Amino acid sequence: MKKMLEIARVVRSKNSGPFELVLDVMLKNRECFEALSESGQFSPQRIAAAYGVPVSDIRRIVWFQPANAVKVVMPRHIVSGAPGDSDVYGAQQHAPLLDLEFDL
Repeated sequence: MKKMLEIARVVRSKNSGPFELVLDVMLKNRECFEALSESGQFSPQRIAAAYGVPVSDIRRIVWFQPANAVKVVMPRHIVSGAPGDSDVYGAQQHAPLLDLEFDL
């Protein structure tokens, strides 16, 4: 089993406007990218479980081979800047991805 930080060089999150959150994972190399993308282990079901949200909340998973990266788009549950928002930029939402492990 490989932990996320063993195969990724960057794991981050950010807003995509006030209503959506984007999770970015940039893999260390093409070998890691291909292994993860072909394994099917980075799935909407797995991401939804990590975040405790319904699978329907995982709007898109985009694999971008030129950058050895994968992007996940999901809704923010509190609009950016609204009362109760503790992360106006969405930059602290990547932590659940760090706990994921993959059989690669």
